[in-house]
Amino acid sequence: MYERILVAYDGSATSRAALTHAIRLADICGAELRVLHVLDATSPFGLGASYVPADLLDAWRGDARRLLKDADEQARIAGVACETDLMQLASLNDDIASGVARDAAACGARLVVIGTHGRRGMRRALLGSVAERVARQAPCPVLLVRVGDEPADAPGESNGESTESGG
Repeated sequence: MYERILVAYDGSATSRAALTHAIRLADICGAELRVLHVLDATSPFGLGASYVPADLLDAWRGDARRLLKDADEQARIAGVACETDLMQLASLNDDIASGVARDAAACGARLVVIGTHGRRGMRRALLGSVAERVARQAPCPVLLVRVGDEPADAPGESNGESTESGG
């Protein structure tokens, strides 16, 4: 069904829920997982300013690499083949949603999984949700995940509760 699943990951609660879903789907489908973090250093505060001090940019890259390493670890613990990528936007005319859609097309993703609300502040309020724009631009189906939508244990897995009735 899905041979390659792309998950947009920024470390927010909803992107963690999306990662959990994507790992579970990849495991069920035998799919390869690609975890993408898009770093918007062109206009990080949504104000059209394009200068970001080098030290700050380096810190953001370091944070992003740590997030990607943690995501890769989670996938590998679940037995899912995983690759990660850090994309840095290079133009004021570019945005995270377009970057995710481009990456989905370039890597041959059959499904994109994204949290419904990432960390986007004022820009999200003014321009709409990144997830909504990804859903419109992606070349494949998009699964939108909210916090609280984490998948339940699969059949045969135990969560410590019995599902058998005593009759």
